[in-house]
Amino acid sequence: MLLLKAENISVELNGHILFENAAIEIREGQRIALIGKNGIGKTTFIKCLLGQLPIIKGYMNKHVNKEEIGWMEQDAKDQLPVTVRAFIELEDPHLYELKRTLLSMEQKLQLKTDIKSAEQYTLKLQQYIELNGYEWEAKVERQLQQVGLPNEIWGLPYQHISGGQKTRAKLARVMTKNPKLLVLDEPTNHLDMETMDWLAKWLKTFRGTILFISHERALIDEVAEITYEFTKDGLNKYAGGYKQYVKQKELALQTQLSQYQKQEQERKKLKEAIMQYRQWFQRSHHAAGERNPFAKKKANKHITRLKAKEKALERLEHNSIEKPKEEEKINVNLESERFSSRKMLSVSQMSFAYRNHAPLFNNVSFNIQRGDRIAVVGNNGSGKTTLLKLIAGELQATKGEIISHPALKIGYFRQELEDLDQEKTVLEQIMAASSMPQSEVRTILACFLFKRQDVFKKIKELSMGEKCRVAFVKLYFSEANLLVLDEPTNYLDIETRERIEEALCLYPGAAIIVSHDPYLLSKVSNRVISIKNRELSDYIGSYKEWKNYQHISNSLQQVENERSRLSLKLTQLLTEEMPDQQQEKTAYLSQIKILKDQLAQLDKIQDE
Repeated sequence: MLLLKAENISVELNGHILFENAAIEIREGQRIALIGKNGIGKTTFIKCLLGQLPIIKGYMNKHVNKEEIGWMEQDAKDQLPVTVRAFIELEDPHLYELKRTLLSMEQKLQLKTDIKSAEQYTLKLQQYIELNGYEWEAKVERQLQQVGLPNEIWGLPYQHISGGQKTRAKLARVMTKNPKLLVLDEPTNHLDMETMDWLAKWLKTFRGTILFISHERALIDEVAEITYEFTKDGLNKYAGGYKQYVKQKELALQTQLSQYQKQEQERKKLKEAIMQYRQWFQRSHHAAGERNPFAKKKANKHITRLKAKEKALERLEHNSIEKPKEEEKINVNLESERFSSRKMLSVSQMSFAYRNHAPLFNNVSFNIQRGDRIAVVGNNGSGKTTLLKLIAGELQATKGEIISHPALKIGYFRQELEDLDQEKTVLEQIMAASSMPQSEVRTILACFLFKRQDVFKKIKELSMGEKCRVAFVKLYFSEANLLVLDEPTNYLDIETRERIEEALCLYPGAAIIVSHDPYLLSKVSNRVISIKNRELSDYIGSYKEWKNYQHISNSLQQVENERSRLSLKLTQLLTEEMPDQQQEKTAYLSQIKILKDQLAQLDKIQDE
């Protein structure tokens, strides 16, 4: 059954056309992902579909009522000063206010009872019962339980719960409407991987229809049956999730390029033929003017062929295929100061606790070496950001020590981008971090898509995605040899994320990264530090290999494969010459110990 169809939608914003020719078709039971660059108009388009914004052109056909649509906005109502339960109940403001009135009247009746107050209370109670208020309360409690929010959280201030809990609460809120169509705008913001996995499973079991905007490739792969890419020229439809979208788009581009090249060859041949026939006609026509019947006949034949070729060229021009456009992309090249030593930083028997709180870490030790790409993983609240702050020198260990190589230079990317001066322009921000002339700085800014007047925008006027790009330009000029990155791609679109991933893979220094994006971690990392129960475990291998290692007991073949990989890594390490310097020697022996411990763990699994 068709729920919604939009065709040829155009929208104007501040006198400028934001997008044109947008079209989408949503059928019952479908799970649809909407992707596209930041600022392209995805959220605006959704609001047009929901009737919240006007369109200047186009047609929409809806077979779903407004009350049957659950709309979960990106960061809407996050600062409401209410409890978690009240936040859910506010989806129906009339019943919420009626319930509050009844509770207030009950409290007054306990203090002082009079006939008039009792009658008023009875009338309100009757109204609440007629509106199925108690059934509504039971539904609210049911939704809270279904999204995994336990009773002890219901009375907490909504503002103070975690990002993952807020996402669950938002889902519970829209689900009280029992929607046919669930619309989600960036539902994974501020979620840890455990909550993201939960959300993907929840969305897959939802019985209605889903339309969601997301830059999370793993979520799109897991949930979407159809992916629409939003471009300035409209929407392009692809079957399947992100991986299928990439394959289909590449095939479409290759097909278009091949057709364009074939068309250009044909155009060249036709133009050459037209020129040739025109010359032949002119010569034959000139000879025919001298009373040569044979030349006249030849001239007529040439003019017929000339007109046929011109007609063919007209048809070609009318049905011409455009050359695939080179989309504007950021050009990221992260550089670092030369670092010749193997060992960069050493964490030795470190413990840390915030004042009046239990320790986050107890007696942990590890090293960071040149070439490391360390993924730091763990649930929200496990201490990932705190660990990065300790490494960056913004916090001091409660116990133990962190020793840095004298040549170490750290570049720190903060999750909330706090080190950007909101009152400075983009150009002023970067000039302050660079000794280069303004012309060279502007060239680098252009590589990050800050061109012309964009460089004179104040930081406070930028979107979060644009602020992220400014932060990466600062990293470029820092020439750091150790990058400490806290959620570096949180606000970036997919295309920009992929450019950042490529830059990190080629970066000559080391990096330690906190991210909830499995695509990024799988592509970039060669080592994983996981935090659980105040302890750190160190794994030598990519994030993808680490994920397999977590589930390795399910398959003896997986155990054997992982054992072979670790044995080869250990053999390669043992054949290297042991470093002379004590610090590097310690790091070398530490890596050997990690590998041997992991092999011993696998032997134990095999024995069992």
